[in-house]
Amino acid sequence: MIPRVHQLSNGVRVICDPMPGLQSLALTVAVGAGSRWESPQVSGWAHLLEHMVFKGAGSRSAREIVEAVEADGGQINAATGYERTSFQLRCLKGGLPLSMEISADLIRRPILDAHDLEREKQVVGQEIAEAADAPDDRVFDLAQSKAFAGQAMGRPILGTDESVGAAAKDTLSAFHGRLYACDRLVVSAAGAVDEDELLALTEQAFGDARPPADPLPAPEDVRFEGGAMAETRPLEQAQIVLLLPAPGARDPDYFALRLFAEILGGGMSSRLFQHLREDRGLAYAIDAYADTYADAGVLGVYAGTAAKDAAETARLVAEEIKALATKVEPAELARAKAQAKAHLFMGREAPMNRAEQAAGQVLLFGRPFDPIELAEAIDSVTEADLKRIGERLLTPGLSAAAVLGPKRAGAAAEAFSKALARG
Repeated sequence: MIPRVHQLSNGVRVICDPMPGLQSLALTVAVGAGSRWESPQVSGWAHLLEHMVFKGAGSRSAREIVEAVEADGGQINAATGYERTSFQLRCLKGGLPLSMEISADLIRRPILDAHDLEREKQVVGQEIAEAADAPDDRVFDLAQSKAFAGQAMGRPILGTDESVGAAAKDTLSAFHGRLYACDRLVVSAAGAVDEDELLALTEQAFGDARPPADPLPAPEDVRFEGGAMAETRPLEQAQIVLLLPAPGARDPDYFALRLFAEILGGGMSSRLFQHLREDRGLAYAIDAYADTYADAGVLGVYAGTAAKDAAETARLVAEEIKALATKVEPAELARAKAQAKAHLFMGREAPMNRAEQAAGQVLLFGRPFDPIELAEAIDSVTEADLKRIGERLLTPGLSAAAVLGPKRAGAAAEAFSKALARG
């Protein structure tokens, strides 16, 4: 059954997805905006704001927020991405009124105390430092910065010490009012939830919200720029991320891209795992993935390898991508489809996954999808579709590469681009 979407008069959308037999529910309030809406001067503010709302909201202090949730058997979390910010609550059956009240306080009535802000900027600064210290985090930021150089999508979601440090109570409050606009909000609940109760509580919590007088401008179109970056560190292993420009979530080739990534490096039977790890022993960790945004995406490969093997690993990754763009075996495609459908249906067994998935679909497409419809779209992908997406990945002649580790490993970036360019 596809959950229905209701819309309040101010643009807030509501999704109810009952799951019979459950004694708990998940509530997510998703904001259709994130760090992609930031200028360089406010880089990281969407993430900082997500931190700050938990320091006190409505009539509750930071401690009172978590104590109220946990005393009712619940859990609370939040996440900031490039295109979405989500506030997530899990609670027992009957806990929706409190969850809705706290969600509305966080989104609409954060206190944003100046003293708390100074402390939280220090916390975020530690988070920035931690990400920089973690090689397998840092390398992804480096690759993203080359793929989308000079754009919000190329800046780290955490921001920088300078941009986060520039936030003040008044400026962050103004940013909050523009980012968390009511017409960007989707309230989505799944599990032991009653539709009438959800609608009444959402109207009470969000129905009187009004759009800001000066809304944030639409984000710029994404441009894949490409390039290479190597960062030398005294590590035992080299960390490598290789990216190609790919279509976005709204593109007709979306499912072909997902299956391409699955066949390439989605599991232990994938080409990269079998050929580079099992046959050659070049990498302990290697996988491929597809990251998609509203209007663009990337096909990515991550590998952890010895510095002496980094260039050969990158070269072979390029060769495998080109080979898959030329020919796919029917058994490979069938296996990838089975994995994609398993991920789809298994994920729907968790209420929060269902609530988040429906919210994301409404933000991107204006409606939630029947999982059977999605499974049919997966099944409809042909070998010709895989060849077409391969051509789309390779035709621009663009790539982005990041290598972090011993100096010798830096040759991997050039090895990847050269191997792609060879006929």
